[in-house]
Amino acid sequence: MITVKNVNGFPIISIGKEEINTISLILEYFGSHMGDYLTVLREHVVISLMALAISVLLGISIGYVCVCTPKLEKWLVGTFQTLRIVPSLAILILLIPLLGTGVKPALVALVLLAVPPILLNTVTGLTEVPDFMLETARGLGMTEKQVMFRVKFPMAFPLIMTGVKTAMIEIVASAALAAKIGAGGLGGLIFTGLGLNRLDLLLVGGISVALLSLASGAILDGIEKMLTPYLRTAPRRRNIRERKRGII
Repeated sequence: MITVKNVNGFPIISIGKEEINTISLILEYFGSHMGDYLTVLREHVVISLMALAISVLLGISIGYVCVCTPKLEKWLVGTFQTLRIVPSLAILILLIPLLGTGVKPALVALVLLAVPPILLNTVTGLTEVPDFMLETARGLGMTEKQVMFRVKFPMAFPLIMTGVKTAMIEIVASAALAAKIGAGGLGGLIFTGLGLNRLDLLLVGGISVALLSLASGAILDGIEKMLTPYLRTAPRRRNIRERKRGII
């Protein structure tokens, strides 16, 4: 048991024998099974990236179709939102008779989970571009296709990336369930720890999934900042102009 004691005004952390034993087991696991750990980590990363790539392609494409054909928006968005309500584990079990076990049913379940936030953010981003920007673009002689890809999509990109980040975190967390149907990943460590009552394996698997989620979010944040420098320079330029005018 971990306790915090106050000694002469200073907090002292006291670690019990069970925690020390668990830490030693974790270190022993990494010392003797590092190859196995890297294998399941790679499987988890690969299936997560595959699911994200498919989800981004589907989510943005369907969002584009919804914006171009508003009559389909209600049906397409409603369908994916309904599928998202179904738990991932239930989808995995339902897909086993159709796709068997392994990576395929896991990918389908993860894609169904990840498409809705990307789809919704794509539709919202493309439909909420300010009217004056669209009028200016058309006034410059742009066609509707040019307006879509040179004005609407760049303006909607930050919101789309927010949906992508949400989807990625959900994929990384839910991919642990894929181990239940033989798709591999860090979930294997978690389920093995549950089955054998091994706290060290539970911690290794759970903390790895959490760190992977945080790392994926940070990487996508970096990609967004790299691809949208105009979001950082525009406010800075506005502040400089206002200072010159004596507003600030």
